[in-house]
Amino acid sequence: MIADFAVAIVQVLVVGAGAPLLVGVLRTLKARLVGRRGPSPWQPYADLRKLLGKEVVVSTTTSWIFRATPYVLVATMLVIALIVPVSVARPPLAFAGNIILLVYLFMLGTFFLALAGLDAGSAFGGMGSSRGVAVAALAEPTVIVAVFALALRADTIDLGRVVERFGREPWLAANPAHLLAFAAFFIVMLAETGRLPVDNPATHLELTMIHEAMVLEYSGRYLALVEWAGAMKLFLFMTLLANLFVPWGLTGPAGPGAVLLGLLALAVKLALLTGAVAVLETTVAKLRLFRVPELLAGSFALAFLSLMAVILVR
Repeated sequence: MIADFAVAIVQVLVVGAGAPLLVGVLRTLKARLVGRRGPSPWQPYADLRKLLGKEVVVSTTTSWIFRATPYVLVATMLVIALIVPVSVARPPLAFAGNIILLVYLFMLGTFFLALAGLDAGSAFGGMGSSRGVAVAALAEPTVIVAVFALALRADTIDLGRVVERFGREPWLAANPAHLLAFAAFFIVMLAETGRLPVDNPATHLELTMIHEAMVLEYSGRYLALVEWAGAMKLFLFMTLLANLFVPWGLTGPAGPGAVLLGLLALAVKLALLTGAVAVLETTVAKLRLFRVPELLAGSFALAFLSLMAVILVR
């Protein structure tokens, strides 16, 4: 019981404190790849501290949804941090760690964020909400199908047991069905976290905004919480991509050595994924909005092919 509580604290601290650093490293890498010095990797922490000290400005047309959404987003991400295998194969809430619950929790945050964008009554907010819901509706089925392809091979939808199954047989990471599911999940990760080529987090142009349009009315501590939740979402999606598909370094027992080994392995895998995302975002342009469904349909096709490959090979 004490060990589970300690692992819970570690995972919440790692996700909560490490997410801004992940975003900062990604920004720095992108700047260096295009020949600029760029911001410090620690800049997101300074931005959050500055926002927490600023005054909150709220439109008179908003309701309780607008004020509650930042707290819902942060709470949702912290609960997911206890479900996702971050430092050990069996997370603190392993009994609830199935794929369906995970997708529902991610969708809960997306739902409240879309409502908050509409609640402000601005044209930008409504536009961003409609685009965000459309992207989520196309992306979430791919998440389910891609992870179900793994679950079918592991004979369970429990995330911890999936990790343990693939951890015992690491050669399965080179299986074609596994690689197809990895590619599908990687594309969905870019879409769900608002990265290029689906969205551009560094712009406020009307024709390109999706996530930024929904949070345009937020300020002060509310904006700090929304940005922090967005960083945690990126961290959690990358962690799922790293530990579900390449679960090397994770072990079952939740001892201090196992937790440390899991965190070191996660740091290496996140570094590789962050480098891959940085290279991708500096070499591709943002897709036109009407081309995004084609990309997500392609990712769904990859996930479906992975599922079919697992069924036919079994």
